[in-house]
Amino acid sequence: MGDMFRSEQMALCQMFIQPEAAYTSVSELGETGSVQFRDLNCNVNIFQRKFVTEVRRCDELERKIRYIETEIKKDGIALPDIQDDIPRAPNPREIIDLEAHLEKTESEMIELAQNEVNMKSNYLELTELRKVLENTQGFFSDQEVLNLDSSNRGGTAGDEPTAQHRGRLGFVAGVINRERVFGFERMLWRISRGNVFLKRSDLDAPLNDPATGHPIYKTVFVAFFQGEQLKNRIKKVCTGFHASLYPCPSSHIEREEMVKNVRTRLEDLKLVLSQTEDHRSRVLATVSKNLPSWSIMVKKMKAIYHTLNLFNMDVTKKCLIGECWVPTKDLHIVQKALSDGSAAVGSTIPSFLNVIDTNEQPPTFNRTNKFTRGFQNLIDAYGIASYRECNPALYTCITFPFLFAVMFGDLGHGIILLLFGAWMVLSEQKLARIKNGGEIWNIFFGGRYIILLMGLFSCYTGFIYNDVFSKSMNLFGSSWVNNYNTTTVLGNKHLQFPPATSAKSVYPLGLDPIWQLAENKIIFLNSFKMKLSIIVGVLHMVFGVCMSVCNFVHFKKYSSIFLEFVPQILFLLLLFGYMVFMMFFKWFKYSASATLQVETPGCAPSVLIMFINMMLFKNTKPFAGCDEFMYDSQEGLQKVFVVIGLICIPWMLLGKPLYIKFTRGRRVSHVKHNGELTGNMELAEGETPLPTGNSGHEQTGGAHGHDDEPMSEIFIHQGIHTIEYVLSTISHTASYLRLWALSLAHAQLSEVLWNMVLSLGLKMTGVSGAIGLFIIFGAWCLFTLAILVMMEGLSAFLHTLRLHWVEFMSKFYEGLGYAFQPFSFKAIIDGEEEE
Repeated sequence: MGDMFRSEQMALCQMFIQPEAAYTSVSELGETGSVQFRDLNCNVNIFQRKFVTEVRRCDELERKIRYIETEIKKDGIALPDIQDDIPRAPNPREIIDLEAHLEKTESEMIELAQNEVNMKSNYLELTELRKVLENTQGFFSDQEVLNLDSSNRGGTAGDEPTAQHRGRLGFVAGVINRERVFGFERMLWRISRGNVFLKRSDLDAPLNDPATGHPIYKTVFVAFFQGEQLKNRIKKVCTGFHASLYPCPSSHIEREEMVKNVRTRLEDLKLVLSQTEDHRSRVLATVSKNLPSWSIMVKKMKAIYHTLNLFNMDVTKKCLIGECWVPTKDLHIVQKALSDGSAAVGSTIPSFLNVIDTNEQPPTFNRTNKFTRGFQNLIDAYGIASYRECNPALYTCITFPFLFAVMFGDLGHGIILLLFGAWMVLSEQKLARIKNGGEIWNIFFGGRYIILLMGLFSCYTGFIYNDVFSKSMNLFGSSWVNNYNTTTVLGNKHLQFPPATSAKSVYPLGLDPIWQLAENKIIFLNSFKMKLSIIVGVLHMVFGVCMSVCNFVHFKKYSSIFLEFVPQILFLLLLFGYMVFMMFFKWFKYSASATLQVETPGCAPSVLIMFINMMLFKNTKPFAGCDEFMYDSQEGLQKVFVVIGLICIPWMLLGKPLYIKFTRGRRVSHVKHNGELTGNMELAEGETPLPTGNSGHEQTGGAHGHDDEPMSEIFIHQGIHTIEYVLSTISHTASYLRLWALSLAHAQLSEVLWNMVLSLGLKMTGVSGAIGLFIIFGAWCLFTLAILVMMEGLSAFLHTLRLHWVEFMSKFYEGLGYAFQPFSFKAIIDGEEEE
């Protein structure tokens, strides 16, 4: 079986690179994304490795880029998209120039930011002073001016200690945050015992914090007091509440003159701030053109030095040695990358690559494209495939949307899914540029081809079910005819159409639309979809069991074909496969059609009762004139099938353990000292040797073998495996009934929405009816999308996923491997963008 059916062959390689070519060689390898490096310095502290200084250097460059990017986003400048022109890793000369440029830009931005904060702080203080002067005009009356201390004229209230004359009042003016006003007022009252007179006025417009730019709501206040001691206390309270004090002359003329001066200074400062903002914007706009490229270059450079820290230096300190896993198909690509890296720096000694033998389990690598990647992710979510075992993703591309469609069979809903998936597929290049779409959008877009196929298959099953938003299409004309006269039809609401006289032929494709009017519609569909789900389920499980043969043949576990596959497939086919056969046999043998009648339909036995009697060796008395069995020798044949099925249980339970016990003593080592393989342990051409676990003649599928364990453990393990298979065969067959249950529920919900929502609008007449129909149609569309498409679609998706993970893959899939994680610049950059 080709590589498209299983993970790719991997080779463990050892590469030797000259130190001067190490940076460029690893850079070329990062562009190819074909190498997974191993850490050869796992016992060395991360801070003691050779290239830790370069990694810290990259960290510092990343810090500067983050700072500059924050400033750019703060100014609302858009960064250009460079997905079409991604730069390569910088060479050493470019690194020096980049460091110098980032250092200069950061220093300039820090200086500009500091100057801006200082100027905004001055602007804030002047603005607060202007607000104090303007808002305190109403605080002073003529009488208050006469009584104010002369020391307050033309200066900050109480700034110079003067003797307070009896009957004279001093004052302090300033601004305070609005949320602190009430606590400030209570504190002034307490320290003065009610001898402070406070007036305040809230500022209508908020002020901006110079450092953060956040709005600040403040209040202007003037506190009148008497006495030098009280003045000192008030100042301490103002300091504690972070209130800003400003000079406020008591004279109206002096205040007007001061306001004019402050406004002039504010205009000058505003002009300087505007010029500073323009200069800052020009600098950031210039830097923003190159910042995304710089960021990618630094990320690549950091990734290179991180990777070089995984290398080991040889004893002569003249060569770097690294080990890596490489897909065998990409060995020539890796070799070319090493050659290009050496040529880029003019190294006279070429780098070279050696493939080494190993008993370690290689990583699992399934090469995918944009179509198969979504299906592969579904399989990997269950567990990474063991090395070189069969990959279910290939078959899931068909079985997954088909089983989904069996549960979601509605032509209308399928078209909605199909259109949504087609839109994402046709616009994928434009939609792929959306970086902040959210996790849910990323999931939908990543599974766009899955959604497309689920919609396509749902259209097919909806056509077979003849179900379009709970209604049927009469494309070919009904195959049923009415043989009653008009009087009988009008006089009897419950007429029966016997198939023998009313069914003139078989409907060409799908269900006859006449069933839409039948009262026994649900009874008929229940029987039809229940049998259909069992048939599909048994076929799906048989296919899964047969897939195990591909693994046994590939890993040369030929004994397991006879000891595991044969009893498993016999147990499944002779019991449940036989039940499926009897369903088809019953359909052909018992027909209600006059042209196809073979046996009386009323004598048709129940397949379920027949299967129960078969398993219990019982008999059921048939109706008068009917036969209990469908064909001759059925009873004897069924007993033989059950007996063989029962024999399969000890066959599975004891066959493999006894085989291991009898062959363990005759095993010899098949691996010579030079690493060559002999005897039965022959691998496919180019295959990497795997750990045998038992050093025997059979390999495991890349997972952990049990053949080298004590016999007691082997018997226990095989017993668990046998019990699990026998019980799961029964439970998994019943589990496929979810196909019937969800299909029935989906059809009934669709019918309820039509009859209880949309039909109400269709019955309305006149202008009000048109308006009502418009509103009701909108509600019906909303419920259809929210409940039937999204909720029911998600439910069917999860049930389909379970059928594949548990019922299908458990028959052959181990999933005990670990993923191939290559050193790839593209993966690193895409991963950081998603975060």
